[in-house]
Amino acid sequence: MATGRYWLIKSEPSVYAYAQLEADGRTAWTGVRNFEARNNLRAMTPGDLCLYYHSNEDKAVVGVARVLSKPGADPTAPGEDWASVDVGPVVAFTTPVTLATIKATPALKDFPLLTRSRLSVTPSPVEHFELVLKMGQTKLPKAPASKPKPKAKPRPQP
Repeated sequence: MATGRYWLIKSEPSVYAYAQLEADGRTAWTGVRNFEARNNLRAMTPGDLCLYYHSNEDKAVVGVARVLSKPGADPTAPGEDWASVDVGPVVAFTTPVTLATIKATPALKDFPLLTRSRLSVTPSPVEHFELVLKMGQTKLPKAPASKPKPKAKPRPQP
């Protein structure tokens, strides 16, 4: 597993699904309006990996994204103290890992998806990241994902 930090990021699939991230190649992770989640965004560094969770409709971890930029000001909130980073796709899960499956897995009882369920951006311990990846029958690619498109557009907000 690569060095760096691991995160869990959430998006409603009807707003910005993982498949859309794959199609776009990258996006600005904007619209976070919670102070703890904002501080988590500010702690991200390029190369960190993120479990991508579809909230509300699918309720499943469906892929892995990579942080592509240093944190900066959120362009959707000019003059306000919010943060954003650019993220790009790494790999879609072979098998989505549902919230029900996560809840039924004793080793994930302290997973931030369960303990900090209201946050859209949370750190993930490496052992949780690796276990969810394994449960999704997915391996990280050996080589970096294809080169992302150069300009990130903010993702739509719910």
